Amino acid sequence: MSEDKKIIVALDKPDVGSALELATSLDPDYCRVKVGKELFTSAGPTVVEELHKCGFEVFLDLKFHDIPNTVAGAIKVACELGVWMVDVHASGGERMMAAAREAIESSSGKSPLLVAVTVLTSMDQKEMHTTGLNGQVSVQVQLLAALASKAGCDGVVCSSLEASMLQHTQSSLLKVTPGIRLAGDDASDQRRVMTPVKAVEGGADYLVIGRSVTGAADPVATLKDISNDLGNVSLPVAG
Repeated sequence: MSEDKKIIVALDKPDVGSALELATSLDPDYCRVKVGKELFTSAGPTVVEELHKCGFEVFLDLKFHDIPNTVAGAIKVACELGVWMVDVHASGGERMMAAAREAIESSSGKSPLLVAVTVLTSMDQKEMHTTGLNGQVSVQVQLLAALASKAGCDGVVCSSLEASMLQHTQSSLLKVTPGIRLAGDDASDQRRVMTPVKAVEGGADYLVIGRSVTGAADPVATLKDISNDLGNVSLPVAG
């Protein structure tokens, strides 16, 4: 059993039945799970409740991005659901993120970790420029991470390529890294990817892994192998 569960398995399924079928092939001793937009839109709070019954801690990955009051209201509901982690888009601004933080602090429910999405790992430099942001991806990530820290977020969602940079400039923030692939896996629609060991060596605290685990012949064996590999990693020193 892993005492420090760094792996978050993405349950990217279209309905509660297939999500729970996948969850039963996993082991909550070795991972947490992520519920994203497709699954939550289909199943609603029920899927979170059922995953809790299975012993899993849940990262509710809905990437809230709206006016501060609306986001605060959504975050309060997430607290009542008892999720372990919830995210917002850092590009929503400091006031929006601060409102999310205040909603957590004032909630009578569980206080989830609040993380802010910087630049989506599906985007590369060229694609980011088409949105009107003409700087470097790394610069934009740095700016948004600093804003998230100022607003009271616990961490950020960033690619593993930027985690090492933030380890030196925003060491107090947790780094949650999607775009994790095992050696030899297809990157699919992700652009900024890395293997689990390399990501943790670079400063990632939590790894969001999807098909590399869920598509494996034996998902639990794959989880154990990754956990064992991560147990031998020498963690970076914050600078």
